[in-house]
Amino acid sequence: MRKGVKVTLVGGVFAVMVGGAGYGAYNLVNGVTGGGGSSASGPEAVRTGPPTSAEIGETTETFFTAWAEGDAEKASRYTNNAEVASQILTGYREDAHLTKVKLTPGRATGTTVPFSVEATVSYKGKTKPFAYESELTVVRGKTSGRALVDWDPSVVHPDLKRGDTLATGEAAAPPIQAVDRHGQVLDKKDYPSLGPVLDQLRAKYGDEAGGTPGVELYVQHADEAAGTETLLTLAKGKAGKLRTTLSAPAQRAAEKAVSRHANSSVVAVQPSSGEVLAMANHRQDEFNAAFQGKLAPGSTMKIVSAAMLIDKGVTKASGPAPCPDSAVWQGRRIDNLPGLAPDENATLADSFARSCNTAFVKLVDEDGITDESLTEEAQNGFGLGLDWKVGIPTQDGTVPATAGGERAEAIIGQGKVQMNPLNMASVTATAMTGAFRQPVIVDPGLDDRQLAQARGLPASTVQQLRQMMNRTAVSGTGARAMAGLSGSVGAKTGSAEVYGQEKPNSWFTGYRGDVAAAAVAQEGGHGGDTAGPIVAAVLAAGS
Repeated sequence: MRKGVKVTLVGGVFAVMVGGAGYGAYNLVNGVTGGGGSSASGPEAVRTGPPTSAEIGETTETFFTAWAEGDAEKASRYTNNAEVASQILTGYREDAHLTKVKLTPGRATGTTVPFSVEATVSYKGKTKPFAYESELTVVRGKTSGRALVDWDPSVVHPDLKRGDTLATGEAAAPPIQAVDRHGQVLDKKDYPSLGPVLDQLRAKYGDEAGGTPGVELYVQHADEAAGTETLLTLAKGKAGKLRTTLSAPAQRAAEKAVSRHANSSVVAVQPSSGEVLAMANHRQDEFNAAFQGKLAPGSTMKIVSAAMLIDKGVTKASGPAPCPDSAVWQGRRIDNLPGLAPDENATLADSFARSCNTAFVKLVDEDGITDESLTEEAQNGFGLGLDWKVGIPTQDGTVPATAGGERAEAIIGQGKVQMNPLNMASVTATAMTGAFRQPVIVDPGLDDRQLAQARGLPASTVQQLRQMMNRTAVSGTGARAMAGLSGSVGAKTGSAEVYGQEKPNSWFTGYRGDVAAAAVAQEGGHGGDTAGPIVAAVLAAGS
């Protein structure tokens, strides 16, 4: 064993430490690559079944000892993916410059062993301690039968994913001081949903913001759009100021609103400009579902569908749109939400405000409506699916051409239609103004990016959409959520059924003044129940 490495027993488990007097070399297993070596009585049978507690302890100790010594090759041979493990463990010392490693296992739970890491980052005369928690799982090798560490990059650091690397050096981008539209500083501590967004903005606009990079230990993500993630700063750089379109009051309201329901997201935009005012997610991971999610939007899609029916001359707000109990289109039976009474004399405004599915399905086969009609309306009228360049990565809405029974599903926001809150907030903004203004989170002049363009909506269509959305907010399915909001308001609810879920995803979109917002709460039930209050809270905050 290399001088400076120490193995001790702590609380019944082994602790591997660097520093202090060295101990003599020893091996806990007979051979590294074999199943216990050879014996006079012949080869041993390959072991099967889960690893024993003794095997877990031996494998963990030997793996930790080699890792702490900086012997990446040896450590990797105690994993079930030696080639990849060796690369990452080598980079741990050579690229991340992590030394004086101390690994302290906790008490195993089954085959999973939690552990703490204490190390020192040393780079060009600058040093800092670095500590974190991780865990590993011991499995039995499929061919060797040996107890091995089930390799995953997260063993080395919990923020590492497949293809990611650790590095220490000059930061990939200068730090930024992001500010809102009023000049108020936006940071991860006060606005936790913005954490991944601020990292993306730094990676893309750090140089343009005028700062100078510092020296950092960071994760270089394999996904270029994710940029880098700073784990430790050895020397601070100079932050450049980056003005965003966000509004601190709206962002604060959005963060608070989504905190009440797991797996919920919300976005607010300014219809007159397309500028994003707020975005927030409440999730276990850091996925920006508000901008990049892909879920069926349910009946919030009826804003686009109603515009299509009006633009195609099929009907109008005051025109007929009967609401029967059920409707069938080319083999697809569509029902309404339980408790919705049929109304054969309903107008489009009636069926829109009550969110009657069957009324829309009954109109999907009218003259002038084709498999491409909804796609064309989504793209030309609302700018969906046109490669938006918001400033950070987004999914920009999917409304494919549909044939057969899928056309009936699409018109009520099910089937292959996929949206996220950013898309639906933009849809509402377009319905308010008639002009599609592609959402942005930083000024496009900062990097001369070209924004998506769409025709928008005729004035008469806008007038009818606003009339129907206002009725929905005042006396329809959105009335309870929107109660108490003054001024010019409108809304649309949505409930999207998902196979395997007990409750549908809750969707809601609405506007008030010069703010449009949309939210989704996965398994939140009816649109007005969960997503509705989220949107209403953001609309109440204004811009």
